[in-house]
Amino acid sequence: MALSPGTRLGPYEIVAPLGAGGMGEIYRARDTQLEREVAVKVLPPAFASDPERLARFDREAKVLAALNHPNIAIVHGLVESGGQRALVMELVPGETLASMIARGPLAAKEVYKIARQIAEALEAAHDRGVVHRDLKPGNVMVSPAGLVKVLDFGLAAMVQTAPAASGDLSNSPTLTVAGTFAGTILGTASYMSPEQAEGLPVDKRADIWSYGVVLWEMLTGKRLFEGPSLSRTLADVLRMPIEFTKLPAATPKPIRTLLERCLDRETKTRLRDIGEARIVLDRVIAGVAPEERLPRPVGPAPKWTPWAVAVLALAVAAAAGWSRWSAERPLDRPLTRLSVDLGPDAVRGPRITAVLSPDGTRLVFTGRGTVLPRQLFTRRLDQAVATPLAGTEVGGTLSTPFFSPDGEWIGFLAAGVVRKVAVQGGSAVTIGESPGLMGASWGDDGNIILGSTAGLIRLPSAGGAAQPLKAKAGLEIFPQVLLGARAVLFNAAPSSVTSLEDLSIDVLVFETGETKTLLNGGYWPRYLPTSGTTGDLLYMHEGTLFGVAFDPARLEIRGTPVPLLDDVAASTTANSGADGGGQFAFSQTGTFIYLSGTVENAAYPMMWLDAAGKTTPFVARAGTYEVPRLSPDGTRLAYTATESKGTDVWVYDVGRDTPTQLTFTGSVAGELAWAPDSKHVVFRDASALWWIRADGSGDPLKLLDIVVTTRPWSFCAGWTAGVHAIATGIAGHSHPPGGPERPGAAQARQGRAPSG
Repeated sequence: MALSPGTRLGPYEIVAPLGAGGMGEIYRARDTQLEREVAVKVLPPAFASDPERLARFDREAKVLAALNHPNIAIVHGLVESGGQRALVMELVPGETLASMIARGPLAAKEVYKIARQIAEALEAAHDRGVVHRDLKPGNVMVSPAGLVKVLDFGLAAMVQTAPAASGDLSNSPTLTVAGTFAGTILGTASYMSPEQAEGLPVDKRADIWSYGVVLWEMLTGKRLFEGPSLSRTLADVLRMPIEFTKLPAATPKPIRTLLERCLDRETKTRLRDIGEARIVLDRVIAGVAPEERLPRPVGPAPKWTPWAVAVLALAVAAAAGWSRWSAERPLDRPLTRLSVDLGPDAVRGPRITAVLSPDGTRLVFTGRGTVLPRQLFTRRLDQAVATPLAGTEVGGTLSTPFFSPDGEWIGFLAAGVVRKVAVQGGSAVTIGESPGLMGASWGDDGNIILGSTAGLIRLPSAGGAAQPLKAKAGLEIFPQVLLGARAVLFNAAPSSVTSLEDLSIDVLVFETGETKTLLNGGYWPRYLPTSGTTGDLLYMHEGTLFGVAFDPARLEIRGTPVPLLDDVAASTTANSGADGGGQFAFSQTGTFIYLSGTVENAAYPMMWLDAAGKTTPFVARAGTYEVPRLSPDGTRLAYTATESKGTDVWVYDVGRDTPTQLTFTGSVAGELAWAPDSKHVVFRDASALWWIRADGSGDPLKLLDIVVTTRPWSFCAGWTAGVHAIATGIAGHSHPPGGPERPGAAQARQGRAPSG
């Protein structure tokens, strides 16, 4: 029976109910003798005649009294009054961890601080031989000052050495109250260790499992195990694969490794001591990775990470995040770890800029040229400086350089044409045209496989006709030809996407045309041969480099993907042509390079340059801005801005100093054009030219369907409010509605202007 305010239990006066659990009802109470507030846990009358529950209740008092620790709620004593037995405890202000998580994932720093204090509490209990057995967010209180108190050791027991005599799961602490507290049962079952779920003896490693489940929930905001019924939940605890890829992308590798150790179903290989978790968290909070032994240089943090490439032996690099590599692959040469500054000429941006030669001795990257804005640079790893690569001053936007298998040639795309140049420099040789290169791989059969929005394309490296290799309808990008030129790895999607996370990793067999999907949700797939006929598939997912065993003979993955590095720079937007992918590469000799950092696109403010050469912020907030266009009357600036969901049109009102977003599809591409009245803007996406009011009122109206590459340039002279003419750049033949257009470098399309 619930106690009403004012009820007395000895010297304690009930103030208000605080909650109820499987082992009793909890009330806020006032100690009338010592004039303090306390928490009183009352055993329900229905349980008073149950010797087992009475024994557990008494044990809770003795266990808690023996655990004197700042992260464990203090026990003041036992009280018995009117046939009711109650435990008097410290009243902990704040809220439960469960209610905090209910609002969503916690901030990383908050997670680490809370997790560390929970580990401290469990460590103190385990040192006294006490196992909590029911650790969950509802049993953790967090004060307004951030102090953590672990509650409810009432289900704890001294370390057991044999199972309960009956072997009945009803003796499990989570199953003692049958259906009366179904929510409590299900909630507790979600945090049970596998050995508890099987009714086996438990020790402190059961708490370590529960600790891992709670840590997972703090990071993700979601329960790891939550079936529709008690039996389904317990079945998930026992058998459901744990997908560590669902952790937030920014989760540090030491935390991922800690979770893997805590959530090991095999008790013999599970984390042995919760104190190890505390040590890991101390290092993460301090910003020091556990595997680091050398001090980091101390100095002011740069505003953006400079272009640098970390180079190291892959077997050793992978061993830090993939234990089987370190356990099964002996080191055949010492670890080399260094940071290579590519210099001030290196271009920072989302493209895959730095590539590594097959023998691991040379880098090639895109930089600022001396004549044209972009040029390829090359640098040997044993040299101090990079040099411009002669023959790459061809104009156009350089994209994704790639090496020939023998390392003697470098392929690249410029101005829509695929070219190659000798590694020592010279005249660039034209190989063929590309509809829009999104990754390329030079196979050892002499063919280059190009990725594009139109599908995979085979292009002979000696020049010749391109051959479509379409495996699926839609995007086929970021290819890598496997050794022997038998098959090609690539990313695929049925249509245009705004995030590379929407892609699948597929493989195409050249001889048969057979295609199979290996994984969903990963991008920039790369096969790494490890020994003999075995290897590993590396790929990016949510900003983390993952790896999984791959059988190149069967073209199948083996096992579960695991995270390797969480600081590899990558772009996740796929709407920007050749942009995107993971900033890593490796050689066939075991050298691995990657660009650290998480910046996808360079972010800069837009500046106003006056006649005297003075610059002032025009749009002060930094962003990825392109094609700025001033309105004819000079009062507005139209531009595109790229964010995580894609690219949209914005207009900045100069007089009011306010930006307005005009489109919200994330699919805008290319140039913008102002109407002479300064009230309308024309833009394009992949399928059409559109017209929209510059003040943000009204929806976009379609002007022209696009069949081939079409860009809005300007309105013709003589434009009137009723009739408009838009000059567009058109490549090849165009057949918009209303009949075919004549091919040419520029066309004009006239018609009635949309109303408004």
